[in-house]
Amino acid sequence: MTDTLLAMVPHYGAWIVLVATFFSCLALPMPSSLIMLAAGAFAAAGELSLMASVGAAWGGAVVGDQTGYAIGAKGGAPLVQRLKRRKKAAETILRAEAMLHRRGVSTVFLTRWLFSPLGPYVNFVGGATDLPWRHFTIGSISGETVWVTLYVGLGFAFAGQIAEVAQIASNVAGFLAAGAMAVWLGWLIFHRRVHPHHGGTRR
Repeated sequence: MTDTLLAMVPHYGAWIVLVATFFSCLALPMPSSLIMLAAGAFAAAGELSLMASVGAAWGGAVVGDQTGYAIGAKGGAPLVQRLKRRKKAAETILRAEAMLHRRGVSTVFLTRWLFSPLGPYVNFVGGATDLPWRHFTIGSISGETVWVTLYVGLGFAFAGQIAEVAQIASNVAGFLAAGAMAVWLGWLIFHRRVHPHHGGTRR
């Protein structure tokens, strides 16, 4: 599937980039980051418009986030409970809930690009809980800006080494996510020891 989608990039241009980022924000298996890298590389070669590629990736991602939030708002708590019953999604949903409860808008921002596997589930949970739409949107827009700029920019800058860049980007993203998660868990443990009876509040 990935090879087929990548082959479509030079033919369908910004449209395939938009579709990929949109559906990836709804927890569908789309290689959106790799497609953005490819779009950046084709833009560097003059086969695609750089601005159109960036705009399509960003627009698809933001609209995808809003769609996920709306689905969560409509489905409410029953939707989240149904997702928890799925073995593959249960742990991810629990992590998304915990991070949203502690950090709110900053969780939305970080799960657009750093903790990206959590992103679609943060969309659903954010809509299903009491996370204000305005806060969600601020986190979504700022986070997707980082995600799109990073991957399309890398593809454009290193067009001749796109396979190597894709592997490096994947490894670095995994390393950063693991490190950030370790720091976050360490802070949480420390906070609970210092304030054992302090209830969490959304910021």
